[in-house]
Amino acid sequence: MNRTSTCAKYTLVLILLFGTSLFPQQTNSFIRIDSTGGPNIPKALLTKITLSLNKVPLEKALNVISEKGKFTLSYNRGRVPFRKKVSVKMANVHALAALLHVLRQTGTALMVSKDGQLALVPANKKLRRQGKIKGRVLDKETRGPMAGVNVTLIGTARGAATDVDGWFSVSGVPVGNYSVKISRIGYRSLLKADVIVKSNRVTFVDAGLQLSPVAMDQVVVLSGYFPQLQAEPTSVVHFSAEEIRRASSSLGDVSRALYGLPSIAKVNDTFNSLIVRGGSPSENTFFVDNIEMPNISHFGIQGTSGGFLSLFNGDLVKEVNFYSGGFSTRYGDKLSAVMDISFRDGNRDEVDLQLDLNLSGVSGIAEGPFAKGRGAWLFSARKSFLEILFKIVEEDSNVPAYTDFQSKIVYDLSPTDRLSILNIYGLSDLTSTRENAFADGENEYGGVTLTQNTGGLNWRHIWGEHGYSNTAVSHTFWKYNWNWFLARDESELFDNQSLEQEIKLRNVNTYRIGPGQRFEFGLEAKFLNTDYAYTNAAHHDPLGNATPPLNIDLNTSSQKYSAFVSYNWQPVRNLTLTPGLRADHYAYNGNTHISPRLSFSFELSGKTVLNGALGAFYQGLPLILLYQKDAFKDLRDPVAYHYILGLSHLLTRDTRLTVEAYHKEYSHFPLDPTSPSLFIMDEPIYEIARFTPHAQLTDTGKAFSRGLEVMLQKKLVNNFYGVISGTYFRSRYRDFAGVWRNRIYDNRYVFNIEGGYKPNSSWEFSARWTYAGGRPHTPYDYEASRDLRRGVFDRDRVNADRLPAYNSLNLRFDRRFHFSSSNLICYFSVWNALDRRNVWYDLWNETLNREERIEQFRRTPVFGIEFEF
Repeated sequence: MNRTSTCAKYTLVLILLFGTSLFPQQTNSFIRIDSTGGPNIPKALLTKITLSLNKVPLEKALNVISEKGKFTLSYNRGRVPFRKKVSVKMANVHALAALLHVLRQTGTALMVSKDGQLALVPANKKLRRQGKIKGRVLDKETRGPMAGVNVTLIGTARGAATDVDGWFSVSGVPVGNYSVKISRIGYRSLLKADVIVKSNRVTFVDAGLQLSPVAMDQVVVLSGYFPQLQAEPTSVVHFSAEEIRRASSSLGDVSRALYGLPSIAKVNDTFNSLIVRGGSPSENTFFVDNIEMPNISHFGIQGTSGGFLSLFNGDLVKEVNFYSGGFSTRYGDKLSAVMDISFRDGNRDEVDLQLDLNLSGVSGIAEGPFAKGRGAWLFSARKSFLEILFKIVEEDSNVPAYTDFQSKIVYDLSPTDRLSILNIYGLSDLTSTRENAFADGENEYGGVTLTQNTGGLNWRHIWGEHGYSNTAVSHTFWKYNWNWFLARDESELFDNQSLEQEIKLRNVNTYRIGPGQRFEFGLEAKFLNTDYAYTNAAHHDPLGNATPPLNIDLNTSSQKYSAFVSYNWQPVRNLTLTPGLRADHYAYNGNTHISPRLSFSFELSGKTVLNGALGAFYQGLPLILLYQKDAFKDLRDPVAYHYILGLSHLLTRDTRLTVEAYHKEYSHFPLDPTSPSLFIMDEPIYEIARFTPHAQLTDTGKAFSRGLEVMLQKKLVNNFYGVISGTYFRSRYRDFAGVWRNRIYDNRYVFNIEGGYKPNSSWEFSARWTYAGGRPHTPYDYEASRDLRRGVFDRDRVNADRLPAYNSLNLRFDRRFHFSSSNLICYFSVWNALDRRNVWYDLWNETLNREERIEQFRRTPVFGIEFEF
């Protein structure tokens, strides 16, 4: 079939060859054409055209390109995969770029002879192992789409420009690891490392560019591969999805992936609790796509943010921002840290599937488009079979089991409105028999079932050229079913049948006045409903004091309201100031707090920045404590004052050194006069995963945490990456008698080396070594413990001794296989490769009436596979 245009300036004959044997990759007569062009390219192919075709036959796409380029194509329909559907959306590009784009989708290569004759040949096997990089570039402060942004794959001639809706696409990219540069005049250039291209898959790279008050060449040197977050210039670390996935010993757990940071203390291997700058896990919170989740872990500890393993599949994570202190006013009701997680959207182009299998369980991910690409869906399910892993670690141990589901749906209501619907569900179950308790030297046995779910929607609205808003409505519930007994006499210890629910409304607005000036403001409302059926038998506390029984039968509702505002201001080119104010009101006890905060960032040079932050941070008491007595309404809420000063120096574009000093001053912590030397907020550690009943509480507790952190971080730009970090800190509290003691998380020093090497696109080797000082330890009063047949602390030596230092090396090996239409990752990891006998805690065995030392994981192999198709 021939089509001729009378206005044709050139006549180009495309000779369609069926086999590569007639035209090799490069011969004396023909040379392969890629996006770089070549000396023999006919000028007609350099005509600028604009296309927008969605899933049309290749034949139609070729005809449209020839008409717009004003040249003629002649071909044999029997030799071309003319029925195969292709898509292309390009603005003001060369006809050559459009032609190559559609040909790559059909596995076809374009050749040119010395006299300008073009030929299509089937791509060889290696060529077909390609993927696509696609994404959208938005203005970071207004979330409006940005057209004409240049997107370049560094070190290659490949790239693209964004269209009027901010979208770009780079097709036919060979599998491998890439760095991407995103730039436009008047904006800070953005460099993204670790962009993994997989065979026959779409890799999405979304970006937000920020207005620049200085020349572009200066900005590139300043930011490099480390994104700047001007609202929180201190104590923030950004992680990409790939950095989370490959972290040694993390099993895709977002929390465990952060263990290489200097701000995280080392407590034990069993729980994923984040101990941030000496604070307890109850001082942290999490956000997923603007929806707050107070706990993101299976077997979450009531009243804290810690647990056993992440509640969701790590492959759903797009990026993570972790704030270890001094965070902005848009976050509140927490004293120490915030983790802000973004889930990726589902694929808007095609349906993709993924299956994962490792010793912790099996999981699957499915995603795809709907409404002709205006929306996308993403779904993940996971089921554990941890009994295999626990038999390797320790025979006859109690086996935890879990199931979880996550889903995300996004839909573009209009060019300025986007709706996302998120749901995260988890079921955790553990049963311990009396026989296992005796065998393990444990004092208690029973069952734990925890059901938790967070569901909500977020509406993003763009106001135009000045700003945008995110408004989220969500519902969270935790259903606890815990029933525990004493192993020695089978008497009931406690029964917890509790339901906690939160309905939350959160609105965050960003408004840009002009270059260097931006407001952020918003409102929050939380509606709490609690139904407690909690019984705790009379027992002895850790100091041996007799404690009366506690019965809570309570169904109550309450509210929390908040408002916040901050102003990001650049009075001069090198200085950024962000003052802010937050107000919180807790209806249950009538407490109202005003929290002023201030951060600054001063550019000492193009590579060195001085940062600082200070402010007040309030937090309500955990409900499991607050609701134990009506009198506890009169307790003041704990407050922490943060003082942070740091220096950041860019050694190279991909290597940064940061030094940061901090001081946290706490007041109004709860203390129990009957146990005057114990610190209640750290109770879930020394009481093993729970808060216990208290007949009396005061709010006179004080504490502090101060330290110095150093971190050297290199992004994966060439073939290796790594983090070297160290910290020296002190974390102490003042007890009821006025004595200053070590908090249980006071390791004093932590040193980490973490990194990896990627010699090519198929292999990767990574490791993490952690050495930390022994955490504080309270020895037993042996005489009192033998008399009571339970562990009784030496009340004069609370947290006065220390456990041995923690020393662990974790190794991981990844092997990628890229097939023509699928990908396979096989990985093998060894936890505690040196087989160190790291101590968890000392246990008083009530059966044998003696002390026993409980160790953490010994050398443990873990392997798994990820299959994408």
